[in-house]
Amino acid sequence: MIDFRLKVFCSVAHNLSFTKASKELYVSQPAISKHIQELEAEYSTRLFERMGTHITLTPEGELLLSHAEKILAHYKQLDFEMNLLTQRHMGELRLGASTTIAQYVLPSYLATFSQKFKQIKLSLVNGNTRAIERAVEENRIDLGLIEGVSRQPHLHYTPFMRDELVCIASTRSKLARYDEVSLDQLRQLPLVIRESGSGSLEVFEKALAQKQLKLSQFNIAMQLGTTEGIKRFLYNTDSVGMMSIQAVSTEIADGRLKVIEIADFTCEREFCFVQNAGQNGGLASDFMRYMTRRF
Repeated sequence: MIDFRLKVFCSVAHNLSFTKASKELYVSQPAISKHIQELEAEYSTRLFERMGTHITLTPEGELLLSHAEKILAHYKQLDFEMNLLTQRHMGELRLGASTTIAQYVLPSYLATFSQKFKQIKLSLVNGNTRAIERAVEENRIDLGLIEGVSRQPHLHYTPFMRDELVCIASTRSKLARYDEVSLDQLRQLPLVIRESGSGSLEVFEKALAQKQLKLSQFNIAMQLGTTEGIKRFLYNTDSVGMMSIQAVSTEIADGRLKVIEIADFTCEREFCFVQNAGQNGGLASDFMRYMTRRF
């Protein structure tokens, strides 16, 4: 089948060796050569340049590789979803997510998952990172999705997506004249931040600590419990806020908010799944695989 030939081709292309591909796929070397020859015949072109015992990809081979990797990824996703359907998983999956993930990352995945697997009942609670960790600890939810950087020793964390906090201002604010500020300048500007216990605030404080700075050295105008609340505050004041780029991409695109760069300062983090240690398998693992295959 053409999909197996593509798998053989990708193995040879990544290893640049028929012998290594043979060992990787547990297929005889003559069979590996035969599959490559059949592909070359199918497309009437050479996919590899042979130079003694060494091989390199031709331009045609590089083109095929770029498409073959995408095709094989789709095959893997097809296998995963078909297996979920044929195994007839049923039951309830209780999810919990910290605010940014619950509002701006998770909804589209919940929608497509529930459409594909109608026999699985999904529920979602949201709160700040520490609240979601407590819900996992107390077995009130099966799987948490959080955005902080601290780790509880008795919980298991699996990263699934990278994120960045950026400095934001309303385009109607007088502060919108800035394209970049220093940390010293930022310390003087009215700053709106999330509440204590928020993953976003924890990440910001950790990034400041790396610059030997504390939150108490900044001009904190307000602490609010939601990202949407911060946005509305910014629309009506000359203030800046620190928020996930995931949460403000729409407003940046339509011109309501702008990013103000902070010189020599980055504030990055990873979104993570969180489970009780030793928890494996079941619907939670199926959902984790479903999401990670799409990043």
